[in-house]
Amino acid sequence: MKKTVLNEAHRKAGAKMVNFNGWNMPINYGSQIEEHHAVRTDAGMFDVSHMTVVDIEGSEATNFLYRLLANDIKKLNTNQAMYSTMLNEQGGVIDDLIVYKLSDTNYRIVVNAGTRDKDIAWFEKQITAFDAIMTEQTDTVMIAVQGPNAIKKLQPLLDLDLSDTKRFYANYNDHIFVGRTGYTGEDGVEVMIAPEAAGALWQQLIDAGVKPCGLGARDTLRLEAGMHLYGQDMDENITPLECGLGWTIRKNDDSFIGAQALNNLKTKGVDKKLVGLVLNGRGILRHDQTVSDEAGSQGIITSGGFSPSTGKAIAMAVVDTNMSDPVSVAIREKTLPCHVVNLPFVRNGKSLIEE
Repeated sequence: MKKTVLNEAHRKAGAKMVNFNGWNMPINYGSQIEEHHAVRTDAGMFDVSHMTVVDIEGSEATNFLYRLLANDIKKLNTNQAMYSTMLNEQGGVIDDLIVYKLSDTNYRIVVNAGTRDKDIAWFEKQITAFDAIMTEQTDTVMIAVQGPNAIKKLQPLLDLDLSDTKRFYANYNDHIFVGRTGYTGEDGVEVMIAPEAAGALWQQLIDAGVKPCGLGARDTLRLEAGMHLYGQDMDENITPLECGLGWTIRKNDDSFIGAQALNNLKTKGVDKKLVGLVLNGRGILRHDQTVSDEAGSQGIITSGGFSPSTGKAIAMAVVDTNMSDPVSVAIREKTLPCHVVNLPFVRNGKSLIEE
């Protein structure tokens, strides 16, 4: 099992360690609920060094990524970041990722831990037609510092001024790369730093009052924010049009991989959509539970769980496009009522669920 540079620091902090996509990672440091609320109300941090950082450089780097990714990277300003899906020829989602434009010939991509091998293979296959090279940054440590006070607590520890770094932009020097991005629905940054400096920064953040958080809180935070988890909310067998990621597809352009399949689907008619669900009582909504309405429309919960910020059981589900309230979910031997809501469930630390 692979370990991040901060593995021993997690153990010393009392983390419960689990296997996550072949990595030995902290699930929590005692109370997942406390970690969740720390990010919503103050500042928390996550070791996300298991994710993969890839740099793309060359005179045709832009053309390569314009072909590879479904979103319009040509709209990016220098140092700006963009969320995009990367599709196969059938329009299925190989991965969702963040791409930073560092210059007209230099880009940085962050991809998911569980998709690293197939992503790298896909990059290598597609890049051969372009004057560009791919370099995986295998020794980069990533720390996500998230929450309304994240930047305030991080800033004194850096030799970078983040005051003018807008959301979805990056600031960096020879020693550190800071992207104002995250996976929690809160403000914050993702810091990429050399291994030899990572331990000291982690401890300095603890000393500054930033709470270490594990994968458990990361999952409840991203679910409340309506953010997708690869392998559950989307995969290679579903298109962005069917799982709530249609906004990542550039319009009136069939030059990216998978575009023709999406055009064919549009012509045929998209019959699936992503919705938010809230359970009308006690119970827990989980991945793979069946959703139905009174007219017989069906669906499957893709991500679900207890929401600490709302005190309710919530879920995201891919359902028939004509599904409407009231709906019910099959949980063990029972069928329990739910109602459909818009995503996200929480914004800026506040519940958006109407009582």
